[in-house]
Amino acid sequence: MIRLEQVTKRYGDAVAVDGLTFEVPEGEVCVLIGPSGCGKTTTLRMINRLIEPTSGHIFVGDRDVMSVTPEELRRGLGYAIQSVGLFPHLSVAENIMTVPKLLKWDRKRMEERVEELLTLVGLPPEEYAGKYPRQLSGGEGQRVGVARALAADPPVLLMDEPFGAVDPLNRERLQTEFARIQRSLRKTVIFVTHDVDEAIRLADHIALMRDGRLQQYATPEEILDHPANKFVHDFMGADRALKRLGRVRVSEAMRTAVPSLSGGRSPQELSTRAACADTRFVYLTDADGRLEGWFDCHAVEIGTTAEDAVTLVDWRDDAVRPDTSLKEALSRMLGHGYRSIAVTDLTGHLLGDVAFSAVEAAMSDSDERMAAAHDAREGAASDEGSVPE
Repeated sequence: MIRLEQVTKRYGDAVAVDGLTFEVPEGEVCVLIGPSGCGKTTTLRMINRLIEPTSGHIFVGDRDVMSVTPEELRRGLGYAIQSVGLFPHLSVAENIMTVPKLLKWDRKRMEERVEELLTLVGLPPEEYAGKYPRQLSGGEGQRVGVARALAADPPVLLMDEPFGAVDPLNRERLQTEFARIQRSLRKTVIFVTHDVDEAIRLADHIALMRDGRLQQYATPEEILDHPANKFVHDFMGADRALKRLGRVRVSEAMRTAVPSLSGGRSPQELSTRAACADTRFVYLTDADGRLEGWFDCHAVEIGTTAEDAVTLVDWRDDAVRPDTSLKEALSRMLGHGYRSIAVTDLTGHLLGDVAFSAVEAAMSDSDERMAAAHDAREGAASDEGSVPE
């Protein structure tokens, strides 16, 4: 648990953070968000005392952070930043071992922890443990940075725009990976971002700041449905129904009973086995059930050759995972021109698909909830004779 009580940071006459108070329950993710210069990174750095607060109290667990030395405090906190900050002269394994070495773990325990964490973040230990930072892609470096932050199994994880420098596709994958890890480990996390969609997707609670002051502290759903003032409403954007899709996982809307074929790929065999299927498209898998593409039954019926009715794909690019957000699934569908998109596991095994109609239904539910919330606000404002600014 993390608790801030009237925390203020001044630089001369300038106030960077002004009387900030909120509490993050154990095992939850709090995302700090707001315009540039709003005080979110300053707040994060006061928690691990990279910046000292001018006044107020910060508690990690039951301990006031000012009651211990900064070094002792930081050994119990994981810290991941946008620039990763890996030591270039150390291997991936040695980078991950940095804090455990300070804590005087024995070599065997550290090596086991490196293997465990690299597996957790989706990097095969036998391939990555011996690499150096210069040999990693941006996304791989960010994963190693997260692994290093988790190395000593800290109860609290501080993350300052950890995926900010990564391209959009890898950013989405890193968000998915982080959400998966968090569901497993249940760390208490303070996460700074400027990306509203990222905040909505990852947060249990959002702390929206402006000019050093807290504007609203609530769940993503509450902020989307009941913005506290005009600034919050405008900052979250007009497409709030679409943003809500970031809170819904594909697993909640996917079909699992989808037609599929494995085995031979000759046009004659495909035509015989699939042309009379009840559905237009039949997924094609290899002998182990990994997605290879699909067969268009309707195209054959109107005269297309079976060979031309086959579309082969790379599941890494043309499928989504069950824990992908519906917002990302919709983006991928629109980008490819699909009416549905296959769902696979991390190794490409076909699990089902999610259709555009399922996304539409989820958006319709969201629209109805927000319309009801809007009507309630309008009624309250009418009763009170004023509209919140």
